[in-house]
Amino acid sequence: MLRITLDGSQITANEGDCLSDILPGHQPGLSVAVIRPGIVSQEVTRHFRVATSAGEFVVEIPDSNVSLPDPDDEATGSAIHWADRYAAAFGPFPASFTPSRSPSRYARGDLIIGCGGYDPDRSYLILSRQDHLADHGASSDGGIIGRVIAGRAVIDRLTTGDKITKIERMISWADSTHTVTTTDLSLPLEDGMEIISYIRIRADGYTEGSIDSRIARSAEHLLYCFKNGVYHADRTTSTHCMDFHLGRLEVPQEQTRPRYEGAVTVRTKGRNSGAMYIYREDVATSAHHTLVGQVTHGIELVRLIGDGEACAVVTEPERLDLRGMHIHDALALLKERKISFEIESDMDESDRIIIDQDPATTLEVLAAGHVRLMTMREGDVIDISLDEKKAPKTVDIFRRFTGLKLYSVGMLPFFFTFEDVWLFEPEIPERINIIPENIPVDTIPANSLAMTNASRRGAGLVGVRTSDNNEFGPTGEPFEGTNIIGSLIDVGKLKEFKEGDIVYIREVKR
Repeated sequence: MLRITLDGSQITANEGDCLSDILPGHQPGLSVAVIRPGIVSQEVTRHFRVATSAGEFVVEIPDSNVSLPDPDDEATGSAIHWADRYAAAFGPFPASFTPSRSPSRYARGDLIIGCGGYDPDRSYLILSRQDHLADHGASSDGGIIGRVIAGRAVIDRLTTGDKITKIERMISWADSTHTVTTTDLSLPLEDGMEIISYIRIRADGYTEGSIDSRIARSAEHLLYCFKNGVYHADRTTSTHCMDFHLGRLEVPQEQTRPRYEGAVTVRTKGRNSGAMYIYREDVATSAHHTLVGQVTHGIELVRLIGDGEACAVVTEPERLDLRGMHIHDALALLKERKISFEIESDMDESDRIIIDQDPATTLEVLAAGHVRLMTMREGDVIDISLDEKKAPKTVDIFRRFTGLKLYSVGMLPFFFTFEDVWLFEPEIPERINIIPENIPVDTIPANSLAMTNASRRGAGLVGVRTSDNNEFGPTGEPFEGTNIIGSLIDVGKLKEFKEGDIVYIREVKR
């Protein structure tokens, strides 16, 4: 018999068994971590945590022979000596190198050793704040010794009077034996092998005894991202894994905390807004990340997974989103989870579906133990089909601003109708650039759903035309101003709506 540790539990297996024998329900294609018997030891990393009076940042220095100045040494200058929009310099301190007396090109986040007056005895630790070309009195290779990998907002805040208070090398735990991730469920088992098949993440503020709903909105983003039980490692670095499979989403900044190993955050600003991060190592606090959870199982899988891999993930609590559900299914679920409810409609109608709930988020519902449901007849909901392959960017915009990105039922404000054209006006900010995409060529088929692109003044307007047309699109614009995003299936239901009504829509796959 083989002794195996599976997700923290001791089990036995037969000689000749493989991973599939102990993971019968595991989804094919998802990675598991395999740790063969060995000794766990401390590993010194190439990352340094730099504490300053303005905050902390983390630098990566690949060359183990490079030494940083000791801020506790009285002979070392630890305060800002000069700072401008391009760089900030701490020092001076003595160093040993030959200045090149020529400019070098630097990128934002570079960590440089240069000197003043081409005198290495008056050297400086220089942080590049933005891309620039300069002569910092560095060696011929530019003097770049590393780069800032976390806390870049801190280097932007550094100013006269700030100083370095502490520099310490970061430590991590590593297994000294062969550790891998694999999707091959035919891998033979070995005695003493440890298998980690999934990650478990607990939303911050959630415990079985009490629930704190102060970060309910950002925690809901965590539960939504992993509702299908899969974590996508779209990008991995030495400090973190990032899941960005849902694309850009707006998430509120609700909790700025240190990001320790196993912490889960959401980026709230920048082009990666909405991306989920799990940390392999401690890194500095960031004003652009909100803390939403903590890995409670499977940190080994987090450390080992690589770019492009995916693994199973379980979140606590399970998301409680009732929108789009038939009323009887929703009530059965609420009863199972011991949540009381009230319904703003006639309960006796069995064909009703949930179109909204209050409170809106899982943590708020669980904290209150009660939810109010808004419903409507399923027959009044309009089904649409979206063509994500031909118009991926426009479809994503449509989903985001109608609610279909997050929920099973979305909303479209009915704007105006004329002849065979029906127009809708979702609230899409002017800053959203709707690039031309999937523009019609010859004839637009009847019932096509379209959005006006940024080449026309009415960008963001959505329309459907109930008959074929070879001149104008569903929003009444010429073909070059029209992005076809799909089709409206229940066209006959449109005649029931008046201008100003909210039309509830549901996406169906074709």
